[in-house]
Amino acid sequence: MDAFTSHQASRLTGCTPRQLRYWDQIELVSPSIQRTGGRSGVPRLYSFRDLVALRVVRSLLDGGMSLQRVRRAFEYLRQNADLEGHLSEVKLITDGVSIFKVARRRGEVVDALRQGQMAFFVAIDQIALAVDEEVTIFRRDRDQFVRALRDAARHVRDEAQG
Repeated sequence: MDAFTSHQASRLTGCTPRQLRYWDQIELVSPSIQRTGGRSGVPRLYSFRDLVALRVVRSLLDGGMSLQRVRRAFEYLRQNADLEGHLSEVKLITDGVSIFKVARRRGEVVDALRQGQMAFFVAIDQIALAVDEEVTIFRRDRDQFVRALRDAARHVRDEAQG
């Protein structure tokens, strides 16, 4: 397992060393490999997952979220083991007011700041694909109907002439 020092973590995530120390103190994102335990000279050692969490926090803060809201969302996600699974399974979205977790497999959206309250979610890309499929079926059916009408008209003409 790779271990990253505070200096490396700071460089790789864009977080300041002061932010790393503070976020460790408030237990927002703590180094999972080694914490200082209040002892001087003991380096903080971060895992890859810690680096991802740090960058997520940084992104949410850069997006206008308050540290309080980010902390509350992370507490909810930790309590519900949403941060323990595979990293590609968790998607966070913010509207600047709340932080939503999107469950990719189930397609549900929950508000991490409202103890997992379900949120209304419209997947426009999925709706567009469904409409496109319906339009394709409609056009195929319409074309078959028009061909059948033309064939019937031709058949009636042929019989009237014959």
